Amino acid sequence: MADAAEGGGMRRGRNETEEERADRMWQELIQEVRVAQMGVQILFGFLLTVVFTEKYDDLSGTDQTIYLVTVVLGACATGALIGPVSLHRLVSGRRVKPQAVQLASRLTLLGLVLLLATMTSSLLLILRVATHDGFVPYLVAGVVAWYLLCWFVLPLWTRHRYMPR
Repeated sequence: MADAAEGGGMRRGRNETEEERADRMWQELIQEVRVAQMGVQILFGFLLTVVFTEKYDDLSGTDQTIYLVTVVLGACATGALIGPVSLHRLVSGRRVKPQAVQLASRLTLLGLVLLLATMTSSLLLILRVATHDGFVPYLVAGVVAWYLLCWFVLPLWTRHRYMPR
């Protein structure tokens, strides 16, 4: 929606106060976080069970290290993606919503990066154990490239392409 701005030009965007904008952005962010939280929590829960299986003892030292790194990354991703909820709860009613939205947005982006790392190391471990083939790193690199394209490259391109100059 475009509104007429002073000076006869056009202004893009909504006619909302800083608080209204923060409220809207908070609602949008929470919807996005819900999607990512579910994925990371399911993945992390699965990862926590692996160490209790018989197969874990058969893993090579390298694969056990990959597993441990993956679990730590999953824990960090979970923390970052749940962080906005805790942030909101602890600052609610303190008149800092615009600042809280900005911080929660950064936590969410960090959580997505950590989720990418968790998924990458999970995929590496699973494919190493399942195939023992030398093509695994190339396959993982291809999947990571796909994630990067979908999660970061296309959104950044869209932002660059369609933002007014």
